[in-house]
Amino acid sequence: MVVVTSENIAGQRVVKTLGQCFGVVVRSRGIGGNIMAGLRSLAGGEITEYTQMLEEARRHALDRMLTNARSMGANAVLMMRFDSSEIGQTMSEIVAYGTAVVIEPLS
Repeated sequence: MVVVTSENIAGQRVVKTLGQCFGVVVRSRGIGGNIMAGLRSLAGGEITEYTQMLEEARRHALDRMLTNARSMGANAVLMMRFDSSEIGQTMSEIVAYGTAVVIEPLS
């Protein structure tokens, strides 16, 4: 499956637009991760516990978006984006979304 952040793909044409596809993940750090992150925040710098959590959440959101696009019959996703927000003080929501399309090579 081709996934791009652009409106088109070089050498390909869109033959069918299927609509919006998305994948959503909500994550929370465990108590141990929150304690370690809190201690690291006192010293400043990157908080690797949260970086790892968000990287993993983005991968899962992207995988879920691809599953959604495939179920719609797509072979590509255009204009793919990530969005994130916080839910309370302990949870993060990550959304991957884009436009599911069917593409074919230009002749």
